[in-house]
Amino acid sequence: MEKSLLRQVLRNHIRLQRRSLTRQAQMAAALHVANRVMNDTRIQTACTLSLFLPFDGELNTQPLINALWRAGKQVYLPVLHPFTPGHLLFLNYTPETPLVMNRLQIHEPKLDVTSLLPLARLDILFTPLVVFDELGQRIGMGGGFYDRILQYWCLQSGFYPIGLAHDCQRITEPLPVEEWDIALPEIITPSQHWRWPVAQKSNSRHLIRFRSVK
Repeated sequence: MEKSLLRQVLRNHIRLQRRSLTRQAQMAAALHVANRVMNDTRIQTACTLSLFLPFDGELNTQPLINALWRAGKQVYLPVLHPFTPGHLLFLNYTPETPLVMNRLQIHEPKLDVTSLLPLARLDILFTPLVVFDELGQRIGMGGGFYDRILQYWCLQSGFYPIGLAHDCQRITEPLPVEEWDIALPEIITPSQHWRWPVAQKSNSRHLIRFRSVK
């Protein structure tokens, strides 16, 4: 099967699985992930963290957002860039922040440049995904928004990306990756915290990751 078609088949299959989760299963998963995240030392020392609001059966991040607020963390949400298609901005999100529906039918903060945070000042980027494998490779919804941000992570110091997903979003076979795909160093699901140490080749930003499960 052609690679692009196989990727779309995987997307459709996993999206159906996560949309099929009951409300009770969704809430249990959200609470388990929030507990894992809040007990992580890297999160405890971070100040600025970007989350995403759930869409299409994605993990419910609101319990985690509430926990981060209680811990005094600054939470940011992605907003579609108004002038540069395919790119995101990150705006501060508080309980009082007004939300609007964007063109992708996802809630986002109402655009306010005074709430904007440059990527270089972000500590943690929690990344959505559709499917991931046991090497940390991910496939998203296909828009490339987070692929572009992860390219920035490869080339610059600064924020640290962590994927959030349901357990049903993992597959045991390696994903059919494209040249623009970038593996994540960590992915957190309700049952496991996956970590892959990062090695860099000399004179290159190529990333090699090895499986390490806790």
